[in-house]
Amino acid sequence: MEGGAHATSKTELTECWKTTWKTPYIMRLAFSAGIGGLLFGYDTGVISGALLYIRDDFTQVDKKTWLQETIVSMAVAGAIVGAAIGGWMNDAFGRRKSILVADFLFFVGAVVMATAPAPWVIIMGRIFVGLGVGMASMTSPLYISEASPARIRGALVSTNGVLITGGQFLSYLINLAFTKTPGTWRWMLGVAGAPALFQFILMLSLPESPRWLYRKDKVDEARSILAKIYPANEVESEMESLRTSIEEEKAEQVALGNGFFTRIKSALSNVVFRRALFAGVILQVTQQICGINTVMYYSPTIVQFAGFASKRTALALSLTTSSLNVVGTVISMCCIDRYGRRRLQIISLIGIIVCLVALSGVFYQAASNAPPISGLESTHFGGNSTCPAYTTAPNAASWNCMKCLKVGCAFCATKASHHQPGACLDSFKYIRDMCQGEHRVWYSQGCPSKLGFLAVILLGLYIICYAPGLGTIPWIVNSEIYPLRYRGIGGGMAAVSNWIANLIVSETFLTLTNALGSAGTFLLFAGLSFVGLVFLYFFVPETKGMKFEDVEKMLSVPYRPKLFRRKDKKQARSIDA
Repeated sequence: MEGGAHATSKTELTECWKTTWKTPYIMRLAFSAGIGGLLFGYDTGVISGALLYIRDDFTQVDKKTWLQETIVSMAVAGAIVGAAIGGWMNDAFGRRKSILVADFLFFVGAVVMATAPAPWVIIMGRIFVGLGVGMASMTSPLYISEASPARIRGALVSTNGVLITGGQFLSYLINLAFTKTPGTWRWMLGVAGAPALFQFILMLSLPESPRWLYRKDKVDEARSILAKIYPANEVESEMESLRTSIEEEKAEQVALGNGFFTRIKSALSNVVFRRALFAGVILQVTQQICGINTVMYYSPTIVQFAGFASKRTALALSLTTSSLNVVGTVISMCCIDRYGRRRLQIISLIGIIVCLVALSGVFYQAASNAPPISGLESTHFGGNSTCPAYTTAPNAASWNCMKCLKVGCAFCATKASHHQPGACLDSFKYIRDMCQGEHRVWYSQGCPSKLGFLAVILLGLYIICYAPGLGTIPWIVNSEIYPLRYRGIGGGMAAVSNWIANLIVSETFLTLTNALGSAGTFLLFAGLSFVGLVFLYFFVPETKGMKFEDVEKMLSVPYRPKLFRRKDKKQARSIDA
């Protein structure tokens, strides 16, 4: 599914290793296409570190949170359009050409961002990158699945999910590597063009998907590709399976109608599809409203909220959370078929809620115990450097660091201790340089806090709770829950709901922290996660080990959790008596 990791079993992983060892060509196909997942993950993570330095170079970005949010979220907006265009391109021009176009767009976007003279140019580059990400997020898994032997397909498609989280981890490493390099953020964003160019070159030497070729009546070409993937004695049986599958697919399209809206109308008239879609959308929206992409897109900024002023320190600590995401994804691959989708998601959400409430408490304590403002320290660098709102405030004596930051100014700590009364200064670059010139620490995003490390630990626990459950399972369930004839429509609609929820959360995070504070924002995410947990419990069934026909039969009646099914039976028996 689009942008998602897929479950696989230990047996399938073992078989995958044996098969690819004998036929390296299969791994070449999967790895080459899987670079699209790496690009997806890299773009998700790289902007979080680059934003710290973009704010330094462009004063308007530093002053306007909506501009920061737009720089981050325009890639998501582009991805929504890219995913829609990618679906059409996949059918019209093939999977291979779609990946090539995605690479071209991503490369152009990376170059535009790296050379941007103004914030609006960065935004344009982010849109180009988003278009590429959206197309790659759905095309790469599709190409891998159609160019893989059926017995190891799940394992190979899972590599795409691993490469997504690996790309996020790589982005934090790259960010950390360029913190001391002139141009910082330009290198961070520009380096993304390298893997896109690498994949473009690799894909030029690779074939089209055999399924797409067969569907376009290029039977001989499809057979020649299958001959490179399967043993000689299996090629004809695979060709027969391909023929049967495509004939059934064409028959279903005729039954549903050729028009897009006709097919949507037909799907929505089916009660099983509606129940499946409701469950699928619940999972995809819950995956986003728990706030995960605020951590992915703004992780270093959140670390700065926790009291770590150093950009390099913020990036280094963010690297830890990203590595935990990789670990969690691997855990999911090992556990999902053993413990089930529903149970892992419920446990995941409960853990997320606990971590978010705890984070809210930590940030509340940090804000309440922020260092006070000293009038003497605030005039130390001259009256013109003091924060105007502080000098005119009737209750200036009660101000602390957090109050100073809320009005758009910055806190300059004393030399003796970051936790002693400091200066509330205007947030111009030359004033920051004066503060740092005296070997003081400049705080513009968060205040000094003795609880900072606790916030970072909780962020790590949050990722560990998220990745094995809510991180991968919504995509897996959406590949299993729809009736076969409506699977493409249902998966696409659910994926769009995921992207839209992602856009809303990423576009509003900094605005929310300004309005509610960090504590209030994380508490809001905890509340939304609880609502998602309630909906998940009552409307999302377990699909572990079930055939598609069994899932369809299960959803032919309204789903009820086991606890309530027992109550219904007791009530029925009492009525009969």
